Amino acid sequence: MPHPRGVYVDTAVWHWQGLKWAHLLADDIDELHRFAARLGIHRASYQGPPRTSVPHYDLTPYERHRAIALGAIACSREEIVAIVRRTRWPARERDTAALRSTKR
Repeated sequence: MPHPRGVYVDTAVWHWQGLKWAHLLADDIDELHRFAARLGIHRASYQGPPRTSVPHYDLTPYERHRAIALGAIACSREEIVAIVRRTRWPARERDTAALRSTKR
């Protein structure tokens, strides 16, 4: 069954620099970048292949709250894992997307 394209945020549980951070993920890399831009997050903050296996942006609690207000779907850890498994790209597609995202 096809899944609708979506943008997702997990629970802010990742501690770094005195804050709890969350992740912004999407079913589509272009939608991920568009949504991050709507939040005012610079493309340089993107984390994805080859640095990480899952394309995402880290969000502060404030950015997470704004993302949800703009339509991102808040997900539990289990739901995020399912989304990551569903959207994980084959290595060749990941590499192409990584090259494309660094050229913008």
